[in-house]
Amino acid sequence: MIYYLNADGVSVRGCSYIYAPRGQAGEYAPLAANPYRGCGHKCAYCYVPRVTKQDRGEFNAGAVVRGNYLDELRRDAVKYQALGVTEQVMISFTSDPYHPGDTTTTRKALEILIDHGLGICTLTKGGTRGLRDIDLFRRDRDAFASTLTSLDTAFSRKWESGAADPDDRIAALKAFHGRGIFTWVSLEPTIDVEASLSIVDATHEFVDLYKVGRVNYLPITKTEDWESYTHRMVNRLQQLGKKHYIKKDLQPFLPEGYHNPLRIPQHH
Repeated sequence: MIYYLNADGVSVRGCSYIYAPRGQAGEYAPLAANPYRGCGHKCAYCYVPRVTKQDRGEFNAGAVVRGNYLDELRRDAVKYQALGVTEQVMISFTSDPYHPGDTTTTRKALEILIDHGLGICTLTKGGTRGLRDIDLFRRDRDAFASTLTSLDTAFSRKWESGAADPDDRIAALKAFHGRGIFTWVSLEPTIDVEASLSIVDATHEFVDLYKVGRVNYLPITKTEDWESYTHRMVNRLQQLGKKHYIKKDLQPFLPEGYHNPLRIPQHH
C-alpha cells in the first residue's frame, strides 16, 4: 500500500530506509535515503544534531554507517520497484554522501537504487570526492548537487571547517556538467546575502537549477532583510534565465502569483 506524505512523493508503507521527506526536507526531494549517522564536515550552522537529538561533538566526529544499512535499503528498493516507483532518491539529509571518511557505502547504495529502477541524486559539500561515482550517473535520470555558502575559502572554513573548499565543490559541479549530468546548487543556508548572489554569478554557466533558502537558528535569521534578498535573487536568476525554486521561508516575499514550482525535473 502507498500513502502520500508530500505533494508528489510517495512513501511505501513499511519502508523507512527510502522515504518521502516532510517539512523543509520535502522541498528538496520526493524521496530520500540516509546511509550515515554523523558527518565530519563540522558545519557550525548544521541543524541535524538538534533535530535528531544527537550530541554535536559526536556528530561532528565523523560519519558511521547505519546498522545493516545496505540490506535494509535493498529490501525497501524491492518494494518501490514492485510498485513501479521510479523517482529520484536523494542522498542525504542527515549526513553527507561524500563526507571526509570512507564513503564506500554511498556507491553501494547508489548501485542498489539504480538496480531497482530508481533515479539518484547526491547533495554534498564533499566536492571532488563525488567524482569517484560519476560513472554511475545517467543524463536522463540523475542529478548531482552541491551546497554552497560562499566563494571565499576563509569564510567557508570558518563555517564548514571539514567540508571541501568552494573551489573544489565548483570543480565537481563543472565535471558533472561536462559529462552531461543535471547539476543544481542549494543556496541554503544563506549566511551572507552578497555571497549567495555572487555564487550565482560565478556558477550559472554550469548549474541547471538553484534552490534558495535562508538560514535558521542564527542571529542573521532575525536581522537580515529577507524580502530585499528574495527580490534581488529572483531578479538575478530571471536575468540569467536560470531555473530556480524559492523555499517556503522566503515565499512570502515573492510577487503575487509568482511561478515557483516545487518539483522541477532534475535530469536532462
